[in-house]
Amino acid sequence: MTYQAINFDNKFGLFDEQWSPKVIAEMNDYQFKVVKLEGEFVWHDHKDTDETFIVLEGHLRIDFRDGHVDLAAGEMYVVPKGVEHKPYAAAEAKVLLIEPRGVVNTGDAGSSKTAQNDVWI
Repeated sequence: MTYQAINFDNKFGLFDEQWSPKVIAEMNDYQFKVVKLEGEFVWHDHKDTDETFIVLEGHLRIDFRDGHVDLAAGEMYVVPKGVEHKPYAAAEAKVLLIEPRGVVNTGDAGSSKTAQNDVWI
């Protein structure tokens, strides 16, 4: 077996696409995904699971129908299952997502920003 650390900077250097999460590791049934975010996403929810956002670089705002949360580098937020939300980044933010395998980034909302699942880098 080979033992090698996962380097976030190296992983982010492998792609340029926005709003297209890339799987970098799995733990049990959970995936760790890196994603570059800029601009506005779509309103959506995940009916069966929570979703964790960890901001590694930049700033991210997550809007809710009744408010919002602002996240800076080094901060995280867990969106509870079933809560409608819309991420937004004024400038590019680099984010680590933690969610169960198979979760679609746009939930049931669908849009042109719906990413392919299980894209490993």
